[in-house]
Amino acid sequence: MSSLMNKTPKLKITSWNIAAINNNPFEYWLTLPSHPEYNQIMIDVENFILNPGVKDVKVSEVFTEQMFTDLESKMTSIGWSGIPQVRKYWEEDYSKRTIIEGFLKDKSIGSKRLASMPDRITNTLNINDGIACRPTVINMYEGDLGSLPDWWKAWSEFMFEKPLVLSGQSEEQMVYEMLSPIKKSKYPAISEEEESISIPLQTLCCAVFDSTLVHMMNVVSTPSTWQPMKSEIVTALNKQKTQKTLDIIKNSYATADVICLQEVSAAFIGHAMSVPEISSAFNIITPRDMDGKRDQNSVVLLSKSKFPNGCQEEITHDVEAAFPSGVKVPVAKGDILALKCQSSTGQNYVISSFHGDTNGLATIPVLTALNAVMKTLPGTRLIFGLDANVYETGDSKKQDCMEFGVAYEKLGYTSNWGDVPDPKAYTTYNARTYLQTQLNKACKSTEKRECGDVNPKDHILFDKGMWKVSGNGRDNLVEGGYRDEPFPTLDWPSDHGAIWCEIEEF
Repeated sequence: MSSLMNKTPKLKITSWNIAAINNNPFEYWLTLPSHPEYNQIMIDVENFILNPGVKDVKVSEVFTEQMFTDLESKMTSIGWSGIPQVRKYWEEDYSKRTIIEGFLKDKSIGSKRLASMPDRITNTLNINDGIACRPTVINMYEGDLGSLPDWWKAWSEFMFEKPLVLSGQSEEQMVYEMLSPIKKSKYPAISEEEESISIPLQTLCCAVFDSTLVHMMNVVSTPSTWQPMKSEIVTALNKQKTQKTLDIIKNSYATADVICLQEVSAAFIGHAMSVPEISSAFNIITPRDMDGKRDQNSVVLLSKSKFPNGCQEEITHDVEAAFPSGVKVPVAKGDILALKCQSSTGQNYVISSFHGDTNGLATIPVLTALNAVMKTLPGTRLIFGLDANVYETGDSKKQDCMEFGVAYEKLGYTSNWGDVPDPKAYTTYNARTYLQTQLNKACKSTEKRECGDVNPKDHILFDKGMWKVSGNGRDNLVEGGYRDEPFPTLDWPSDHGAIWCEIEEF
């Protein structure tokens, strides 16, 4: 027997959901030691919205009559119908509202999607040579938002005057052409008249929404303070996100034998393959059926020294085929990747990476299906790295962490946390601010932990009775270790911590 076979087999495993906050750099509370003014600005935004007082001025003082007349002219010139009715809504309703209590906090506008729908469609557009951002506070727009006249000039040009070629397309398209009607059949709160003029009406509401945010930021702070701070956040968490993520993998986990990643974009995979320290050490395995629309895929990096033959076969479809008949498991394309491979010692493995749905309701069904496949492969061992999306305290709509532990132990598995998961081994700590479209989901500065997403979501599973954990941990610091504060940070680009463990045979 070779000396290699005489050694006690060990595996170093890492799992990490590398996704981060979306294109709104202000949507989640961040920990920014380099910007002590950040917390005060965000608290002032919170106070502005919760207790505006005399600052709750009329909409017409922010989005002015002249701005509306300009918008009216543009909407008429492109041939939209219903503009006289929109003028009536403006004169008799919207212009007389106040910006906070009357508009931002009006639940009917939210239920009708009059501001959130156009924001979702036009906030950030992927174009063939990069991205195009609507001039607003809540995206990566880099132009000057230091005054409302500057904002309005840029906003109206973006919406009505600058043709764009979206990614994957060849024809130019104006941004206003991308807007869709809001149907009463889907959003019952909207009236029949509002439905008939929903495109110009939502354009107006989007303009009022954006102008209100610009006005608010320039009241609670100064353009020379908040705009450079925003730019630095955008650079760190968006522009440099891929590079920072790759640097963490390269510098902290290059000695791992298995790295399971979740919510990975196709572009990230391409960049990873171009990093010598990663591509020379790992085979980068992607799903055969990649998710091209959401662009969120589970990926496995296999150490070339530990698994010299790489992936022998992808068996993701076998796992999906083992779902219970007639039961809808909330799994999207790219969420599951399952591979058959063989180690340098000749041991057969199934290695799987998985991204659970938001409420974690797919996690146990996927594990059960994966276990069913394992039963057809005698002598094969399982390594399963996953963002299980389980919660410290679950309910009928959210998967409880301890129930997940009972399920995996019953199936014959244990985890990096042990046979019983640690419900306080948090791997997420994020909370929404008041600077985003869904104010009902915002957390007060004093309640980030209580109402935020602080949960033990990430796990590594393996066969119970075959392995013991000789070391484990979680990281949300570049230098290693975990800080119990909201993240991402300017250094840690994901809203999940990475978890790792070293296991060895009994």
